[in-house]
Amino acid sequence: MNKIKSTKFKKMLVNTHKLKFLTALIITMIISVQNYAQTWTLQQCIDTAQTNNKNLQISKNEMLISSEKEKEVKANLLPKIKLAADYKYFIDLPYQLMPASAFGGPEGIYNAVQFGTPHNINVGLQAALPLYNPELYGGMKTAKTAVKLNQLKYKKTQETVFFDISNLYYNAQILKHQITFIDSNLTNTEKLLKTVELLYNQKLAKKTDVEKIKLQKATLNTQRETAMNNLTQIINLLKLNMGIPAETKLDVETEIKYKNNITYEQKQNIDIQIAGTRKELLETELKTIKNSRLPSVSAYANYSQTGFGYDGEPESFLDFYTMSFVGLQITAPIFNGTVTKRKISRKKIEIDNSKLQTELLSDQNNIQIENAVKQRNIASKNIADTENQINLAQSIYNQTILQQKQGVASLTDVLMADGKLKEAQQDNIAAIINYLKADLELKKLTGNINLSK
Repeated sequence: MNKIKSTKFKKMLVNTHKLKFLTALIITMIISVQNYAQTWTLQQCIDTAQTNNKNLQISKNEMLISSEKEKEVKANLLPKIKLAADYKYFIDLPYQLMPASAFGGPEGIYNAVQFGTPHNINVGLQAALPLYNPELYGGMKTAKTAVKLNQLKYKKTQETVFFDISNLYYNAQILKHQITFIDSNLTNTEKLLKTVELLYNQKLAKKTDVEKIKLQKATLNTQRETAMNNLTQIINLLKLNMGIPAETKLDVETEIKYKNNITYEQKQNIDIQIAGTRKELLETELKTIKNSRLPSVSAYANYSQTGFGYDGEPESFLDFYTMSFVGLQITAPIFNGTVTKRKISRKKIEIDNSKLQTELLSDQNNIQIENAVKQRNIASKNIADTENQINLAQSIYNQTILQQKQGVASLTDVLMADGKLKEAQQDNIAAIINYLKADLELKKLTGNINLSK
């Protein structure tokens, strides 16, 4: 019996340990999933921003507002119908002066007579329909152009978001590469430190040699900490531009994808399109102001019931009488104190400025495209040159390490070779940054930012 109890007890202990192990494993898996930063591609970041970016949402709402304003202006072409009701109780009836001659009396004599009943009720429908209104038609064209302008502004906001997110993404990738280079240099420094410490213990190296390498290691650790802090800040800015919560775990791809010397078809820059549309808007406003001098025609109609009531002696009554009519109304401005003339003069000056601004933007855009092409070409050449320099510096460093172990090269030679390698790596990173930024700028200037590439 004791053996059976002992066996059962051992099984219970084993099961308990298994349960604890499974629980710990599950908790570890949950924590690792929570801390796991999902790798996002650049296109995924851009697509997410298209939905969640606050600036884009504001710009989209402004576009919808302008569309509603256009519909509001068009609605003025529809007939306007309103119901009017009125009740009056006259404590003192109004007086009218009646000529005595109307009742057979002498000429030039007037008698005050009170007309009407104490109770007056009026209920009627009034309708008005514009038949021709030049200002209204001009307002419709202006509203339509304003919709087009806000659509272009929305597109510009999209391009700005694309541009900003791409820059942040590239900077994050570059920092990740910098951290990788620093980690590699730290590994080399650790190996070198162990070698020099061994030589120092054997009286073959100076203590200052060991201190120099320790100083280099501390410097690399500081550089790594700074790079990690910069990476965290850029990732946070990236999440802000994407419109996702700050606590979202996010990482960028390590591989930097780019193509050399792509030729872009030159399209009209979005800023030039906006300037041209603003000029078009000013021209429609000028035409509307000029047309305000023309007459406008509208039709109107009225149908009403008027009630007269009396509640005294000998008999109370409330009688209703119908009144209805239709008509045309023509209004034409004659003189408004030269206000219209001043408005036309001001609008013409605004149009001249708009033309000059469009021409200036076009000239600036051509120069900026030329500069961006040159900058990209230089960066492309620098990438190839720095890659060759990295390979050469790595070879020199490896040879110097081997020579140092053989006693042919000094520690100073090793440190110099290591410094040249790091310098070549940093130059390569700078060249990649310059190329990606110049290529992105060239896309924007030539109107080739593609939001769904």
